[in-house]
Amino acid sequence: MDMAAWIERWGEPTVLACGGLLLGLGFGFFGQRSKFCLRAAVIEFWHRRFGDKLAVWLLAFSTAVVTVQGMILLGWLDVSSARQLASRGSLSGALIGGLLFGLGMVMTRGCASRLLVLSANGNLRALLSGLIFAVTAQASLSGALAPWREAISNWWVVEGGAARDLLAWIGGGARTGLWIGLVWMAAAVAFAVRSGWSFWKWVGGAATGLMVALAWWFSYQVMAHSFEPVQIQGMTFSGPSAEWLMRVLAEPNKPWSFGLGLMPGVFLGSLAGALLGREWKLEGFGGAYTMPRYIVGAVLMGFGSMLAGGCAVGAGVTGGSIFALTAWVTLVGMWVGGGLADRLIDRPQPAAQSGSWTAEPARAP
Repeated sequence: MDMAAWIERWGEPTVLACGGLLLGLGFGFFGQRSKFCLRAAVIEFWHRRFGDKLAVWLLAFSTAVVTVQGMILLGWLDVSSARQLASRGSLSGALIGGLLFGLGMVMTRGCASRLLVLSANGNLRALLSGLIFAVTAQASLSGALAPWREAISNWWVVEGGAARDLLAWIGGGARTGLWIGLVWMAAAVAFAVRSGWSFWKWVGGAATGLMVALAWWFSYQVMAHSFEPVQIQGMTFSGPSAEWLMRVLAEPNKPWSFGLGLMPGVFLGSLAGALLGREWKLEGFGGAYTMPRYIVGAVLMGFGSMLAGGCAVGAGVTGGSIFALTAWVTLVGMWVGGGLADRLIDRPQPAAQSGSWTAEPARAP
């Protein structure tokens, strides 16, 4: 049965939700097994340790870029109508939102997608942070924080189309994007070989990026075969987190969507990965990583993601794979913000003359 038949039988919302569920299962499982995490990659980079965690993120990112650009070259995908390219964007929102998100993900020890993955592994810190992230994202979208988001976004606006297409800026196309992705992939492979990767690192890293690319392809197929207007969309976690919050609290009959299927899929996929690897265990708060730190970090991430137009996966990998200008600005902001938070918060500091307190060193997620 082809896509048109599925849509005719079940309707667009159900088909989108089922696709989100399946791709979420893959993303959650492979992300958990490979320990895919932007926060961990950022810390390795700023510590000048170009090893295991940086290689995982680079492999996932480059796989998404190469696959998306390859599908565009083959005529299997058209992302020109994606909101990250076609609609008006905000460079001020992308930069400031990325910086805030980067600060927050270091404080919570994981980005939005990583918090969901860790929650399925029994990490109660990640669960609480994820809930606060969702509340803040919704407040930033249409609640008390929305006026702040709108004001900052209006500082520096960029029109949609070629003005928001990074490949158009450099006078290239999908072929150029493919070569750029291959260069990043070569760097990932070099770091991975040096780190002596296991099977799951190779497969998990590449498959995580492939899930992001397939999300673009799947939503494009639904759009192309739909009888109703459907917006092409990629994988992201900020909007769906807010969607699920409102569905639980106020809108139980809200129509299903790709994002609503994605979230439980990632949770279940990560749970399966943790059980397979015997890594499931309950973890709470303790040590220097106290509850206030996680709360503040989650708030910064929630506001930053809505300001930037996406999270580390939504803006960073999904938007980056189609070379949306604002997505790459957001990604730079996340790397800079994460580096600042690591230096100011997590790096061990000399003991004060009048005391002995030192910051706790950054730990692996």
